[in-house]
Amino acid sequence: MRWFRYWRLKLRRKVLRPLRHLDRTAEKFMTDILYGRRRSFSTRVICPILSALSLPFRSAVYARHFLYDRRILRSQYLGCVVISVGNLTVGGTGKTPVVELLARELSRRGRRVAILSRGYRSRGESLWRRCLRAITHGDAEQPRVVSDGKSVLLDSEMAGDEPHMLAKNLPGVAVITDKDRIKAGKFAINRFGCNTIILDDGFQYLRLTSQFNVLLVDCTNPFGSGHLLPRGILREPPAEVRRATHIIITKSDGSDHGELVKILRRHAAPSVPIVVSRHRPKHLCDVHSVATKSQSGQMALTSLIGKRVAAFSGIAVPEGFEKFLTECGATLVYKKRFPDHYRFQDSDVENVFAMATARGAELVVTTEKDAVRLCPNRFYPLPTYYLRMEIEIIHGRKDFQNLIGQICGDAQL
Repeated sequence: MRWFRYWRLKLRRKVLRPLRHLDRTAEKFMTDILYGRRRSFSTRVICPILSALSLPFRSAVYARHFLYDRRILRSQYLGCVVISVGNLTVGGTGKTPVVELLARELSRRGRRVAILSRGYRSRGESLWRRCLRAITHGDAEQPRVVSDGKSVLLDSEMAGDEPHMLAKNLPGVAVITDKDRIKAGKFAINRFGCNTIILDDGFQYLRLTSQFNVLLVDCTNPFGSGHLLPRGILREPPAEVRRATHIIITKSDGSDHGELVKILRRHAAPSVPIVVSRHRPKHLCDVHSVATKSQSGQMALTSLIGKRVAAFSGIAVPEGFEKFLTECGATLVYKKRFPDHYRFQDSDVENVFAMATARGAELVVTTEKDAVRLCPNRFYPLPTYYLRMEIEIIHGRKDFQNLIGQICGDAQL
């Protein structure tokens, strides 16, 4: 078997690693185009092609809504309160802290809450298992229970980054992943007795009837360039704001959002409340506390003042994360951006710390979502922390509390 191991290592080194690097480069290139970060000759060539491809995508979106609006395709009712939280754009609006805030408030008020996620970029069932199940007519794969409300049962690779992070931060709340949210919802009701379902990234999930559609709009980049995928970051046209029962503007700096509110009011029903929120850094946590859940690894944000910091992240919009660090007084001596949801290799982490050391960094900081993809038992040559964020309502707190009251049944629907 020695020859087999030799050729397997050779294949990995000569073929798989270059392909993985090429895939990462291509993904970053496309992401930069979508968010308008890249200006070059290649983008001027590829953008007209992407614009042409967005036309059939737009047609498919309109056709889908037409079928559901005319009830040719029907949504299914689960028999409990369902809240969908989502956005019109691809990533970067800060859904996870909003979902966490909603789940925590509802759980505190006595609701039995389950969060349903599709588990984006989690490790799926292997091909041979799917084939074996099809041949033997076996039962369909059960939804994955990331948390039963008592303990976290799956790591980020099996669950996905956001579900694992929510499970870690929300004791008492069940977190379940499955592409079929109807199946996952029935599972949550039957298995855990849940009476409140939160669909994480569920604004486009029309198969399931939602009593509350909470739409998040990033005030720093509400509709991107105005183009739909694959030319821009829009999943749906801005007119679909009409489906929202509540709107939360995220990433506010406290300034007036009059123009954005006018655009939203143009499409939304007059009675739809618009809440303004911001993402506020809370403290730093040692990356090893992800596994141990220890509170001793916390460090105040004031510790960043005057510190030379290296930052790395694999999120859709890294600019906000880096801005938070500088606003807290840190001097960014090195920053490394990976594609969204990127699964770090050992060589990636080693390169980050090598560059951080070379630039004289005193500590390394990443995001909480990226921290769950790091090995918690690994030794790092520099102190390594993640930035713990929380959502803060700055305008419309009464409307947000009224939403909680409506869900809990102590306010008029």
